[in-house]
Amino acid sequence: MLILKELNVYYGAIHALKNISLEVNKGEIVTLIGANGAGKSSTLKAISRLITIKSGDIIYEGNSIKTVPAHKLVQMGIVQVPEGRKIFSNLTVKENLELGAYYRKDKKGISNDYESVYSKFPRLMERKLQIAGTLSGGEQQMLAIGRALMSKPKILLLDEPSMGLSPIIVQNIFNIIEEINESGTTILLVEQNAHMALKVANRAYVIANGTIVLKGKAEALLKEESVKNAYLGG
Repeated sequence: MLILKELNVYYGAIHALKNISLEVNKGEIVTLIGANGAGKSSTLKAISRLITIKSGDIIYEGNSIKTVPAHKLVQMGIVQVPEGRKIFSNLTVKENLELGAYYRKDKKGISNDYESVYSKFPRLMERKLQIAGTLSGGEQQMLAIGRALMSKPKILLLDEPSMGLSPIIVQNIFNIIEEINESGTTILLVEQNAHMALKVANRAYVIANGTIVLKGKAEALLKEESVKNAYLGG
């Protein structure tokens, strides 16, 4: 479904991504784990066309998208939940969700998806008229995911969904991630909480200093000594 072929990205003189190659098959949860600054978020931004690619290619459903503008990718089914939520803090919960469906014309489908989002996140239903900036961190993360779902993604790019959240909320968010996947959405998950990410993923890639250093089935990587020592607390 999504293939990255030897992607190279620079920030000025800094070589941030070095020949990154990975693949996400339809229906999978694939996770990209690594330390802070390893290149995880840059990989998602490269896919979403939010940063410039120096060389390499991005193939989506058999076609190169490396020159497709970011806003067109949403209509193609590639939707990102950014690090730090990036909700519209001065708008209500409902207005944030409405913006997730900004390009859609199917009113009945949109109405059904509101109900679907509210069923996944009952808190959002309770607070749908509340200004989003007054929500808790966990509620804002729920809103960011809900807003992305309103775009009807084929593949959802999640950037650090557990960041700054309490363990109970983190478990809830990961349960929802699995539920979204089970309903048919493919997921590429970037996450510092390696243990949680590997528990829900089918396959995983480990990135260090802008390079993929390890890949395999998530279950196997959970038991890999180098991964346990570096990312799972030994």
